[in-house]
Amino acid sequence: MFFASDTTAPVCSEILDAIRDSSDGFEHSYGADSHTQRLNERVSELFETSCVVYPVITGTASNALALSVLSPPYGVVLCHRTAHIQEDECAAPEFFSGGARLGLLEGENGRMTVTSLTEALSAMSHGVHSAPMSALSLSQATEWGTVYRPEHVSELAGIAKRHDLSVHMDGARFANALVSSGATPAQMTWKAGVDVLSLGATKCGALGAEAVIFFHPERAADFERRRKRAGHLISKMRFVSAQLNAWFENDLWLRLAGHANQMAQILAHSLQELPGVSIVVPVEANEIFVQMPALAVSALEKAGADFYTWTGGTSQFPMIRLVTHFATTEQHVRDFVGCVEKALEEQAA
Repeated sequence: MFFASDTTAPVCSEILDAIRDSSDGFEHSYGADSHTQRLNERVSELFETSCVVYPVITGTASNALALSVLSPPYGVVLCHRTAHIQEDECAAPEFFSGGARLGLLEGENGRMTVTSLTEALSAMSHGVHSAPMSALSLSQATEWGTVYRPEHVSELAGIAKRHDLSVHMDGARFANALVSSGATPAQMTWKAGVDVLSLGATKCGALGAEAVIFFHPERAADFERRRKRAGHLISKMRFVSAQLNAWFENDLWLRLAGHANQMAQILAHSLQELPGVSIVVPVEANEIFVQMPALAVSALEKAGADFYTWTGGTSQFPMIRLVTHFATTEQHVRDFVGCVEKALEEQAA
């Protein structure tokens, strides 16, 4: 019962096969290989525009390096106060950019609002004494498992662009958001005003594969040196690119994400039917935030279930986060729900 994170899942067999197949023979290094060249072509086709793609192996590098291009060291990157770049990346965006800081905005269920963004951009400037707002970063899906629909992305990006801000999307769970929204990759990104996408495959079946995608190639002028300087230019790049090529093949990425989302829906529906259990945030991707009696949480821990206890609950009704993935089965869901149900029945007896 592994529900702590989608990174606890194994590697998808199709991606393992692709890594093995890409190991036949010799290839040029540092991204000059045929797999990386094919990846650039495939991403451009998939996103319906000419893109420049830079593979990396961690989401932190993908986000931080992308933002380092979009913001000067004296700039401010606006994001939701619970964004991953704020909560879980150990100040990497500040480090890679040389000092740019994050400006934290409010919004319910992990999504920033038009009001919070507008108010931040309308704040009084003190000229050279103020750090200028330089970029907007949106998490897709959010840290609360909610999804920005294309029209919401477009509205926020439009406000940002009118104030000369660049727009970045942290797409660690981009595939889950696409499946949830029914949008195309283009509709969710550059057509809605996104300049740079940090696309993550690691949470969705890959061994370790992320990509920084520039929808305006001229914006990527110094990215290659930033990536090299940061230690993220992989010499055997073909093994990263091969993972991403396999991920996109025959819509594998969407099928894996779709399964994860479906398991989340089944799990959430089953849990909310139990007495004393409540789903705290709308389940729109593959994360579930649920409050339940402390006795049930304790029973899950004793049964070896893997999950995170989250802030926002109470001592009597803790909040936990559950994350499903491509390897989650209906049996895993039944076992988890059965453990909770049994604990609640024993409490009521």
